[in-house]
Amino acid sequence: MRRILTLIFLLIATPLPAAELKLATWNIAWLTLRPAGDPALPRNVEARTADDFRLLRGYANRLAADVVALQEIDGEAAATRVFDPAQWTIHLTDEEDVQRPGFAIRRGLRVTPQPDLRALDLIPRARFSLRRGADILVESPGGARMRLLSVHLDAGCREDAFGRDASRDCHQLERQARILADWAEARQREGVAFAILGDFNRRMGEGDDFLAILEQAAPLTRATQGLSSPCWADSRGGRPFISHLLLGGPARDWLVPRSLAVMVYAERERRYRQALSDHCPVSVRLRLP
Repeated sequence: MRRILTLIFLLIATPLPAAELKLATWNIAWLTLRPAGDPALPRNVEARTADDFRLLRGYANRLAADVVALQEIDGEAAATRVFDPAQWTIHLTDEEDVQRPGFAIRRGLRVTPQPDLRALDLIPRARFSLRRGADILVESPGGARMRLLSVHLDAGCREDAFGRDASRDCHQLERQARILADWAEARQREGVAFAILGDFNRRMGEGDDFLAILEQAAPLTRATQGLSSPCWADSRGGRPFISHLLLGGPARDWLVPRSLAVMVYAERERRYRQALSDHCPVSVRLRLP
């Protein structure tokens, strides 16, 4: 009896393994149900076929993430063609753009939508605006809470320096960086775990001007640091990431080391860069307290 009681005590005293949350970002490149030639779309955007959507849903299932930050989504109906609504909740920015950021959140996680980060859209009346940020608060079944911001930033300033003589796109990206810095600083003051993730349209090398602005507001861990992306890689090898996951607050300590993963597509023909996406899903795992 004493041996049995000792075993029971050891089982009770042994801490349970911490829960994990898989966090991903995926730009699905003009994900829309509009037909080719729709005036809201560029002329070179072709309509996806039923087989294209079937492939995309297969990749979404294979990704097996808990939360996916999305970019370039033209409404909830398009998103549910990829993410089964029986398994996922969709949240997108509250705007009419055909390229909206948002999230797919696996059912079972509690999600509280926050107001859009409207300030990121510097030109809201433009035909193709600069897009708001989608902001949510997620709570795991174990009670861990995390604030998430999905972004799709200005293109055209991949690595150039900021400053007075910079291009128009670089000036706009710098303004967006300062808006994100304010958001990160507010989360840092709250003491909440947070992440900014999505398509930054920016390669972030050592001493990058964009990243420096954010890190003045709050310490950040960039999961893609020092790595290259195998997405649509050719004989020259991988390319610098422009989709990133920036973790702040307690989330920096939750990152599982070496958990960054890029899910590449089996289809290699050039047409699939549009039929699927020219971006691949990028993910990390977090070990929640």
